[in-house]
Amino acid sequence: MATAPARSLVEVRLLDGPNLYFPRPAAKVTLDLSELAGLPAAEARDLGAELGLGTTRPGAAGTVFRQRFAIRLVTQIVRRLARAAGVTRLAVRTRTGQSVNELVVAYPWRNSGRAETLAYGLAQVLDGVAAGPDAISAMISAEGAVLAAAPLGSAPRLIRPQIPVVAITGTNGKTTTARMIGHVARQAGKLVGWSSTDGVYIDGRLVEPGDFSGPSGAGQVLRHPGVELAVTETARGGILRRGVGVAYNDVSVVTNISADHLGLGGIDTLDQLAEVKAVITKITKPDGWCVLNADDPRTFAMRLGSKAQIWVFTRDPDSPSGRSVLSEGGRVTTLLEGWVCVLRPGADPVQVVEVIDVPMTLAGLSRVNVENVLAVTSATLALGFSVEQVANGLRSFDPNESNPGRMNVWTVPVAGGTISVVIDLAHNEAGLEALLEIMDGIRPPHGRLLLGVGTAGDRGDDVFVRLGEIAALGADVIEIVHKANYLRGRSIDGIDKLIAEGAAHAGMTIERAHDSELDGLVSLVGQARDGDVVAIMTHQDRELLDDWLLVRGGTRDSAGTLRSKVRQAGENP
Repeated sequence: MATAPARSLVEVRLLDGPNLYFPRPAAKVTLDLSELAGLPAAEARDLGAELGLGTTRPGAAGTVFRQRFAIRLVTQIVRRLARAAGVTRLAVRTRTGQSVNELVVAYPWRNSGRAETLAYGLAQVLDGVAAGPDAISAMISAEGAVLAAAPLGSAPRLIRPQIPVVAITGTNGKTTTARMIGHVARQAGKLVGWSSTDGVYIDGRLVEPGDFSGPSGAGQVLRHPGVELAVTETARGGILRRGVGVAYNDVSVVTNISADHLGLGGIDTLDQLAEVKAVITKITKPDGWCVLNADDPRTFAMRLGSKAQIWVFTRDPDSPSGRSVLSEGGRVTTLLEGWVCVLRPGADPVQVVEVIDVPMTLAGLSRVNVENVLAVTSATLALGFSVEQVANGLRSFDPNESNPGRMNVWTVPVAGGTISVVIDLAHNEAGLEALLEIMDGIRPPHGRLLLGVGTAGDRGDDVFVRLGEIAALGADVIEIVHKANYLRGRSIDGIDKLIAEGAAHAGMTIERAHDSELDGLVSLVGQARDGDVVAIMTHQDRELLDDWLLVRGGTRDSAGTLRSKVRQAGENP
């Protein structure tokens, strides 16, 4: 392996599983193109001709035109290095980086030593571009010889599952969907393991707390003896940093794509985010099913990149996207007269369960959870569970007991009556809008909405401003609740100013901010009067919030209690 420092090399990352670049392990090499970008145009042109690019227009130094020229040149160098080492065919993919002088190059790998040596050899060649075309050709030959003699190193740590695997991704609803699929399967008698942002669970028991939405969580589940079904939540961060932890899955589920964590890891747009999330659909077995949200254009488009059978879910039974899937032989899960139904080509609808009988939908009030139920129905039927098993699992899933931190609704006594309290891991704009939808849906006549708003610091300024706007438009009282353990480089004052700015856009002034979610809950409950609805966007204090509500005399709402609240709210003038 090359040992001399390489100025052009920023990072080498070996991705152990399917990733943004390839559906198999790949090396991701981040390069600094300053040497190449700074060459006079004539010298760059000669270099291109020497390496077989023919007549080129490399553009002026430091421009995007030079960057595009560099993409072609670097790709050629990588392949020339591989050929010099005896590799006749090597797939190479590139992406522009965070600046005009940065480039990401990716290629598949089987041996870590060779993969890293190729990355260092490429950087050494780029460091020497100013020496001229002849010198570069000699350097490529020399680095190719080094590559050919390099130790093989280790192989990728990629799991090839021997049991069915469901992979779940999306912006919102991943954990809820994973928990519900696991519950349906357990109720049907399967020993289920699942991994999520909350931890690793085996047969419903938490065995490892923490964020395990990456490949390590999937690995823990699949290595556990006796597990008959693996349900893996797959987040963008794990895909970008290490790749997906399994070689393939039997069912993939994509819930939705909306703005979250943009500006991190080179993912700046929704289209780029969708490209990352789509990785799990590209490794679904051809005889498996790819379950997609037909109401989300970016999610629905993922069907074009999957070899699997397509099963979509939509709240609209006459959705054009649903019709197109049916015409192509796929399946659609939708709503017909209050029933969750499955549509198949040339067959009558299959009635699965009435929406109002599924507690997770909060008596049909929660639009996002109705969508999650449609996704779960699709995935569990695709796994081979019967309609009766799926219906029984959906009816018996208690959101307050089985889905902590997600739309948990409480009844809490106050002077003169009771209030409702909603605890939810709403962490972005879509999540907050869904939370406000629930708050308003259980608010009795003349009740107020009191909201504790806040999220982790790894969001753009515009997200905090938008959260303030949404909160001010939907709630009567707003207070900021901080997540001190999740500031992630931001200051508390900076977060306060951004959220307050957004609220001001909607004509509201925020009077209070709290150092913790618990402090915010105590403050809002203290102000609430009979019929009000209080909600906290939680992230770090969920268990403390639950404990405090219990001590305060609060009780978790049953499905019947929720239905009563929804009916009473429907009487609003």
